[in-house]
Formats: sequence, structure tokens, C-alpha cells
Amino acid sequence: MEYSCFNVEISNHIAHVQFSRPEQMNSMSKAFWKELPECVQEIDAAGEARVIVISSTGKHFSAGMDLGVFSDTKAVPMTGDPIRMAENLRRVVLQLQQSLSSLENIRIPVLSAIHGGCIGGALDLVCATDSRYCTNDAYFTIKETQLGMTADVGTLQRLPKLMPQGVVRELAYTGRKFTAQEAKGLGFVNQVFDTQEELLDGVMAVAKQIAANAPIAVVGCKEMLNYSRDHSVEDSLRYMATWQGGMFRPNDMMKAFGAKAQRKEPEFENAWPVKELFES
Repeated sequence: MEYSCFNVEISNHIAHVQFSRPEQMNSMSKAFWKELPECVQEIDAAGEARVIVISSTGKHFSAGMDLGVFSDTKAVPMTGDPIRMAENLRRVVLQLQQSLSSLENIRIPVLSAIHGGCIGGALDLVCATDSRYCTNDAYFTIKETQLGMTADVGTLQRLPKLMPQGVVRELAYTGRKFTAQEAKGLGFVNQVFDTQEELLDGVMAVAKQIAANAPIAVVGCKEMLNYSRDHSVEDSLRYMATWQGGMFRPNDMMKAFGAKAQRKEPEFENAWPVKELFES
């Protein structure tokens, strides 16, 4: 897998996706928005990786949206018939939203390792990951407000489910930075590390624990947690019962029990690759 915005490495069932444009502060260019869903969907579909770790290079995690995304007048015309211009812009925003939603929609968990600035669209991105970790020097900001627009690709929809409403509203209305320590206190990040190296080691250790579990059990956890976030407890319990009725088989559980009895780590079969419907 080769991409212009990422370096990708898969080892021991862990896929490491690293932003690779430090000179541009890893801004989210047109290519970024196209490649991100392609990258994570390809990793997920192959079935080899059981968890994805997203990290970055250079001084900052990401400076957010590259202004070049909206300067392409062919893709985003800003003149002409107002109705058609508005309808076109709506479709562009939906495409950007779907790019980040791919992190939620794939089967496997996604962990983000954040250092330096996580600005604007980058905050939208990490909100869509399953868990977030950062360095002491990390900071976050809903920068769009200070630039004269409303954040539109996920932060305002996901962050209120991750942090208290009143705090999210303050951050959105002001656009101020919030620090790693504040993020940890609010439960937005799981853990704060002193250095980028310690951050990556710590997140990889979590990823290793995830990858050691039965893949379908982890897939089920992500499916249920995402569903319960957006539905009532009663609906979520009913969905859980239906899922369990169709998906539960004792094979992996017996492997786990057997390995424990022998005091060794269980070895599970990977989730099957995702096949296109009419793929030869």
C-alpha cells in the first residue's frame, strides 16, 4: 500500500498509519481526504490487521484542512447560480464527512497518537477514532470558528458524546486551545505521555493487547459500542441479543480457555478478508 500522505506498516496484526507530510504540518490536502478512507478500508478488508494506530511526523500532528481543498474552483465553484453552488458544496462536505466516518465504519478499532497541534479538521479526525492518546505538548482547537466558519466534518457531532456539553460549547464558540492536561481531565484522551517516543510505545502496547484478543469479539465490541452511542439502551440490548444469536460460536472461547489452561497465549484465526460482491 503506497500513499502520498501516509506511510503504512503492518506487523503483528497492528497497522501503523503515519502522516508523512511534516513540511506542510501534515495538513489535510485533497489527496489526504481521498486516501484516508482508501487506506483504512484496504487495511480492514485485508483481514490481517486487528487494530490501526494513527500517528504523525514533524512538529505537529496536523494543522487541519489544507486551504487548497476549497481553492479548486472546478470542484468547489464559488460563483454562478446560488442554488447549484449550494447543492454542490453540500455534496463536497458530505464527501469530507464520509472520509472521516470511514474510521468508525471499518470493523477494527482505530487508536490515535497525537503530538503537538491537533487543529481544526485534525480534531474532527481524532474524534472519529476509538481512543486518543497524546503527549504533554499536545493541544487541540476547534479552529474553524476563529476563521469565520462552523466546523463541519464531525467535531460538533462527536465531541459532545466524548466530553461535557458545556465545555464543548465553550470550545466551539471561542475556538480556544485546550491542552493535553485539560483533555485528560475531561476524558477526551486516555493517557498523556512525556515524549513522542513514549507516546508511540504506549499506544503500541495498547494495540498489542487488542490484537491478542479474538478478532471477531473485538469487532463485536466496536459494533455494539457505536450502536449504543446512537440508540437507546433498550434498542441496543435488543440489537446485542440479535447479534449474539447470529454471531456467537464457541470456537474462539474454547481456544481462549484452552490456552489459559496451558498457560500460554491463545492464537486466533484472523477475521476473513472483505470480498467485493462480484470479485473474481
